[in-house]
Amino acid sequence: MCELANDKTINTSIAINEVQLLLAEKRTSLAVMRTGIAVLALPLSVMSVLIATSKYYDPLHVVHFLVPLGILNLALIILGAYLVVRSTIRMRHYDRLIHQIKLTHSVIGKFMD
Repeated sequence: MCELANDKTINTSIAINEVQLLLAEKRTSLAVMRTGIAVLALPLSVMSVLIATSKYYDPLHVVHFLVPLGILNLALIILGAYLVVRSTIRMRHYDRLIHQIKLTHSVIGKFMD
């Protein structure tokens, strides 16, 4: 009988450790999302500065600067969107895994909503 209780305690400990690992991975995904949002904000800031100072330059005379800057901004927008979308997908995946663990181990389910 003592061996059965010991196995149940070990299984519960393993389940708790799995949930802790998944929550750590979810925190990492949130950090990636925060980075993606910051990367998305950079091109917007650069473009707003260009628009605000546009009366001080002629776009035809600085087109050789504006084209590479536009390409760089586009690349940053794509990178930021990729990071945000990827982290959202990963977080949903971790939520599903945590939900499965909660269903399997009822002891954990009462501690988490």
